[in-house]
Amino acid sequence: MMRKILLALALIICVFASAQNFVSKFIDNGLHKNANISLMVKDLKTGKTLYSHRSGSATVPASTMKLVTTATALELLGADYLFKTTLEVDGIVSSDGILNGNLIIYGSGDPTLGSSKLGNINFLNDWLSAVRNAGIKQINGDIIADASAYDTEGINPKWIWEDMGNYFASGVYGISYKDNTFEMELKSGAVGTTPEIIKITPNIPELTFQNYLKSTTIRFDSAYFYGAPYQNERSIYGAIPANCAGFKIKGDIPRPGLVLARDLAWKLKSNGISVSGKGTDEIGETGKRTVIYTHFSPKLSEIIKEINVASNNHYAEHLFRHLALQQGKQASTMDALGRIKSFWKSKGLPVDELFQCDGSGLSPLNAVSANFFVSLLDYMNTSKNSTVFKNSLPIAGQNGTLRNFLKGTVLQGKVQAKSGTFSRVKSYAGYIHSNGKRLAFAIIVNNPNSTSTSATTKKMEEFLISVSK
Repeated sequence: MMRKILLALALIICVFASAQNFVSKFIDNGLHKNANISLMVKDLKTGKTLYSHRSGSATVPASTMKLVTTATALELLGADYLFKTTLEVDGIVSSDGILNGNLIIYGSGDPTLGSSKLGNINFLNDWLSAVRNAGIKQINGDIIADASAYDTEGINPKWIWEDMGNYFASGVYGISYKDNTFEMELKSGAVGTTPEIIKITPNIPELTFQNYLKSTTIRFDSAYFYGAPYQNERSIYGAIPANCAGFKIKGDIPRPGLVLARDLAWKLKSNGISVSGKGTDEIGETGKRTVIYTHFSPKLSEIIKEINVASNNHYAEHLFRHLALQQGKQASTMDALGRIKSFWKSKGLPVDELFQCDGSGLSPLNAVSANFFVSLLDYMNTSKNSTVFKNSLPIAGQNGTLRNFLKGTVLQGKVQAKSGTFSRVKSYAGYIHSNGKRLAFAIIVNNPNSTSTSATTKKMEEFLISVSK
């Protein structure tokens, strides 16, 4: 009997030692010697934690923060939830089709209006039909974009200056249009010269630029816009390739509601509906409003898939702030954060290990533990929204931000996860289905001893392959 007990203890010790070897190999090397690492792997069948290292330590997650935003939205709003944008009038439409008043666009933060990612990019045709169906032939007033459902902050205060003004950190407003992104076409000359601005699309005539760009020998876009929300001045720094006749870069639209109002006014006028006033985002005083049309976004299930597969910051931030709007308040960052934390606390998750600043993970002040991520993944594994949530995640070696991760390995096609990457940060969190195992994992590495995250990514791949056997 004693012999059997000793053998069992020896087996347990060997298994534990093997597990620790996997973790030690990942942690104890020159690359990760000085890194801040939070790591955890959990067996979803047994509920046991298989591997961990400082799993409760809050660490900068980058875009894996989108898991928190999308999971919360699914649980609070449901997979079939739709953003609404309404067309409203604040006057009477006469029997001969004259609206003595304004046509108002009231937004609730739908990120898909005119988006190149989802939805009907030609939606203004539907809005034109809606105005006609309301019997309106002439508007004696303005076309007003009302974005007041969201506050006027625009940019998250915890983002860094280097990001503000760029397309990947575009502003967040009650009305989003064309991904809140403009495209600038440039003509570059010899090395050392300043590229010439040819045009921007869409046309924003009041937008001005201080151009500090340089033409260099690089072969990629290294240009950055700098500018604040609602401001019509932008500075451009960095470099683009020399001797290019039509090189394109992208920045954020500072007042997307204004651009939409102008485009709708042009659409109406060019199709025979006269508008005496202008397209504007200045609301002023309006009378009693009547809704004449409601525009719906694609389903939330499609929106969160775009967020997680493509790591879409713009969609994530609009969805994040929209969570505050559901409380009957004007959407704001602080109220969104409060609602998210309150929800997960009610579900028993370790919210004291969640320090969230935004919805996309763009802020370097975000911090989350591997334990919190794995707890969230465990919860979503049995949620009624489990299938939708998992289907929103990219698949290793196949698509999205994971198309090259674990490609050509035994785990290709067997991992669904969200990645996170920016300077000196690499993270992955998600699910592994391999060899009959169902695992939830999170690995967050900050400040490895390398200026590139590719070496850390390789170490992560090796670790996940080992623990999945």
